[in-house]
Amino acid sequence: MSAHTPVVSIAYHSGFGHTAVVAEAVRAGAADAGATVHLIKVDEIDDAQWELLDASDAIVFGSPTYMGTASGAFHVFAEATSKRWFGDAWQDKLAAGFTNSASKSGDKLHTLQYFQTLAAQHGMNWVNLGLKPGWNSSTASENDLNRLGFFSGAAAQSNSDQGVEAVHKADIATAEHLGRRVADTARVFLAGRAAVTA
Repeated sequence: MSAHTPVVSIAYHSGFGHTAVVAEAVRAGAADAGATVHLIKVDEIDDAQWELLDASDAIVFGSPTYMGTASGAFHVFAEATSKRWFGDAWQDKLAAGFTNSASKSGDKLHTLQYFQTLAAQHGMNWVNLGLKPGWNSSTASENDLNRLGFFSGAAAQSNSDQGVEAVHKADIATAEHLGRRVADTARVFLAGRAAVTA
C-alpha cells in the first residue's frame, strides 16, 4: 500500500434504499481512484466505526432529503459528532456530501449546505462536485453528468413510487465522479503533508 493511499469513509443514512445506491456509487468511484473506502450506516454506527471515521482522511456525508433537510437519523449522528468536535478529532480532514430526494430539486441544496456547515464546525475542508451542470440546453440530455445542476455535492432524484432499481444512471455516475474527486483530492493533501514534513 502506498504511503499516499487515502482512506475515505462514507457516513450515510438511507431510508428506503435509494440513498444507499448513491452511497455505493461514491464508494465505487473512490475505490476506482485507489482509495481505501469504508461504508458506514450512521443509524447502526458502533465504536469501531467511529474509530474508522477518526482515522479517515476524508468523510463523505450522505442522506436523503426529508422535509428540506437531512433525515432525522442523520441529525442524530451529526449531534453525536460533538464528542469529536470537542477534541478536534476531524480538524483538517476533507469532507464532501451527497443526497437524494423524489423531486428534481426537493430542497436538496439545503441538505448539502447542512453537511457543509457540519464540516465547517469540525474545521474540515469541503470538496465540491467539480462539474459543470448538465441537461441545460436543447442539445443536452437527462443522461448528462450533474443533470440536476448542483455544485456543492452530488444530488440524485428517485421517483417516490419506484424502488432502488430506478435510481437514475446519470445520478449514479455523478456520485461515482464525486467519489473519485474526493479520493484524488485526498491523495494530493496527503502528498502535500508528507512533503511539508520531509
